[in-house]
Amino acid sequence: MSEVVHHVTNMLPVKIALIGVLGIGAQWLAWRLQRPAIVLMAIAGLLFGPFLSWILTLPFVDGSDGLRSVVEAMHLNPEKDFGDLYRPMVGIAVAIILFEGGLNLRFKDLRDASHAVTRMVVVAAPIAWALGAAAAHYIVGLQWDIAIMVGGLFVVTGPTVIIPLLRQAHLPGRTAAVLKWEGIVNDPLGALFAVGGYELIRFRMMGENLEFAMIKLVTAAVIGALFGVLSGWALAWAFRRGHVPEYLKAPVVLIWVLFIYVMANEVAEETGLLAVTTLGIAMANSKFASMQEMRRFKENIAVLLVSGIFVVLTATLTPEVLQMFDWRVFGFVLAMMFVVRPIAVVVSTIWSGLNWRETLLVSWIAPRGVVAVSVAGLFASELQEIGRPDGAIFVPLAFALVFATVLSSGFTITPLTRWLGLAKEEETEGVLIVGANPWSLGLAKALKDMDIPVLVADTNWRRLRGARLEGHNVFYGEVLSENADHRLDHSAFDHLIAATPNDAYNALVCVEFAPELGRHRVFQVAGTEQEESDPTAITFTARGRTLSTHGRSFDALTRDWWSGWRFRSTTLSDTYSYDDFIRDRGENIDVLVAKRPDGTLDFLNPEQKSKAEGSTLLSFGPVAKEEAERGTGASAAAPVTSDGSAPMGSKGPLPS
Repeated sequence: MSEVVHHVTNMLPVKIALIGVLGIGAQWLAWRLQRPAIVLMAIAGLLFGPFLSWILTLPFVDGSDGLRSVVEAMHLNPEKDFGDLYRPMVGIAVAIILFEGGLNLRFKDLRDASHAVTRMVVVAAPIAWALGAAAAHYIVGLQWDIAIMVGGLFVVTGPTVIIPLLRQAHLPGRTAAVLKWEGIVNDPLGALFAVGGYELIRFRMMGENLEFAMIKLVTAAVIGALFGVLSGWALAWAFRRGHVPEYLKAPVVLIWVLFIYVMANEVAEETGLLAVTTLGIAMANSKFASMQEMRRFKENIAVLLVSGIFVVLTATLTPEVLQMFDWRVFGFVLAMMFVVRPIAVVVSTIWSGLNWRETLLVSWIAPRGVVAVSVAGLFASELQEIGRPDGAIFVPLAFALVFATVLSSGFTITPLTRWLGLAKEEETEGVLIVGANPWSLGLAKALKDMDIPVLVADTNWRRLRGARLEGHNVFYGEVLSENADHRLDHSAFDHLIAATPNDAYNALVCVEFAPELGRHRVFQVAGTEQEESDPTAITFTARGRTLSTHGRSFDALTRDWWSGWRFRSTTLSDTYSYDDFIRDRGENIDVLVAKRPDGTLDFLNPEQKSKAEGSTLLSFGPVAKEEAERGTGASAAAPVTSDGSAPMGSKGPLPS
């Protein structure tokens, strides 16, 4: 019986499923705990890799066939489990991750970025490369060729780690832009530095002299770059001309990346990573209608691969590799954090417009991400394959630097930004309102009166006049445009309300922002009085949640506004319950949002009505005539119609 269990539990599909569960499970747990996912993924790999390997050596496990079979089934030893597939599997995963990174790099964004961002890429990266190589050589004792590889790779700062940290710290403005764009640009750039260093080592190991090796390296780099750029333009051209149907575009991109990676390696060995990175950059800078869908699909694939590859690479840490974590590794990490990074940032940001507080923060916040570990794991095995066993130090250096920088940045960014006076003062969650009209401007004023930060967006400057007069932050432009991706301060809001007369547009806005904010945080006013389950309405999977407890349509809300309805905030308590509140205000009112005592917001929908005591409720309902004339609630909002003009005639209800 134990032999059967042993045979079944050691099947490769079991290990693959376990890797997937650990990786995605760590991502989910990180989301729930609001902690860096990369740390939890690494812990999962350590537990099911080296830790279970040690467990298998214990006498009580070794002496029990059943227990040993179970532990062996859960034990991850990727190099043994996958055999000859291990290296190509890691290589393909890294290629897709780098392609996804290249897909985020658009030259237009760099031209529009601040001067400090450009200097961080053009000046800071080479300085960090040179100083990092020196640290690897003099502290770790690596030979110069591998030290150059190490220094080149570790200029990366992972955007998948930085962006959540920026939102966590509510860091606005140019400091956030510098950190964000540095990570996006340097992610593929650092990998390319490492590829160049590896190619130089490989040519030298083949007995080539330095000059000839450099010529071959440049030639291979040009071939790989041209291969990627031309293939990217070709694929974008095929998409624009309609040669690929919509439902096949995402799968075609994935297979195309794999094909280009393999073919580039066949044409010029080890140029595949360069080719797929430039392929992503070429497609990012080509215009075709499905770019957003492509990017989302690649992000989903990248999340799966990042989760799996990080667990796999951590599980490969054998006792021999773990023994490499000595004073040299920790000395290198300290040098990178306290010497290399500060010098590179200070030198590159002189006269760039950043003040000393911003420079200090940028100098400290430099978490490395999955690209550093993935590329390090790939080249560690590649270097050992060509006869350089000292390349094994790549893995412990990468893990030590990632752990140190992620943990230090994750736990210090919020207090440090507050101490430097760079964080936003408000603790309350913010709200983005898309669509400026009388009702939405009244809502914006009511939220502001409750000390809730509000950002109003509209494509018409006249319609934003009322919001500007009330002192709201505004965004003039299309929130669905690429311009909004970089000009709209995404750290300013945690919830979204789409409140335009166009129900389909509201749904599109909610679908666009749902992956970033979460579907439970995107709302839209109802397009009609129909229920969400109505088969003739937009399906609930393609729209945001309906705002307010009665789900009134935009037309109904507008009529109610002009008939005298206004917003009012009411605080519940142990002596004044929700039932008391409804009895006083009436069953017909709409309750929109509850602000909890801790400042968090809970927007309500028709299926969710009652709130706990201590919350402050914002409702929309009829008020006494004299109360409306005094401007109670949001009645003082600028009296403008949906096109920005003053209403004509009486203040009576608008016609249906």
